[in-house]
Amino acid sequence: MPLNPIRARAKDRGVSTSALGRPEFLSLNSPPRNHSRAWRRSGASRSPQNQASENTHAEPPDEDCMLLNPSFRGIAVSSLLAVDICLSKRLSVCVQAESPWSSVRSGVTLLALTGHGVTWVCGTLVCLSQSHTPAGQELLINLLIALVLDLLTVAGVQKLVRRKGPWASGPGLLHTHSFPAGPASRAALVSRFLLSHLDLAVPLRVLLVLWAGLSGLSRVLLGQNHLSDVSCGFALGFLHSGLMETVWVPSSACQTLLSIGSFSWGSAR
Repeated sequence: MPLNPIRARAKDRGVSTSALGRPEFLSLNSPPRNHSRAWRRSGASRSPQNQASENTHAEPPDEDCMLLNPSFRGIAVSSLLAVDICLSKRLSVCVQAESPWSSVRSGVTLLALTGHGVTWVCGTLVCLSQSHTPAGQELLINLLIALVLDLLTVAGVQKLVRRKGPWASGPGLLHTHSFPAGPASRAALVSRFLLSHLDLAVPLRVLLVLWAGLSGLSRVLLGQNHLSDVSCGFALGFLHSGLMETVWVPSSACQTLLSIGSFSWGSAR
């Protein structure tokens, strides 16, 4: 005898409700009691100010957004720095005794020393002590002032930037950081200064320019500076040379400085 459809549906409902009421299906119907109670208590204890602060903390900060979406300028600068480091390391062929160009390492080191600040300051002082003409003394005093200005500026920028060289090497003589390259700055300063104030022959002018370029390149070959350090050093040296042209110390002031120096030196002796 067929069953009543209404009774069959009720029976099916009872079976389904009894099946869902079994312990293994309780998690499907309602959340756990402990978690729901804890959530209710924490929700009731929160104040509107706390909820507002949590909403503000949930939003990502602007710094993270900038890191996730870098600008074109940041990408360009990072790419140029990566290329600069890669090329500088490849050109560092005289870093160690096992380097490819280790046979010329001593000559490259001597060439790098010709652009050192101590070398030029001491040489200028020796020439100044042996000079007896007002024109020569004027030239040497202005060169000495330009060298001291260059030394102080390069040291200040190096302390401010604190960039390391391409290879992990100990600091050299009065050389602690890489940017800008001090020998390159001195080479550019001296070469432009001498070309502007000395009547040299064409071969000597060419040799002076070649010396300035090779002196800066030697720092890259020795692994002491990057290519960008040498380029900025050249630019800084040209800037100092142009600055000295505008603040040139005349011959009368140079003679006064020499008389004061000789008087103080004689009184000290």
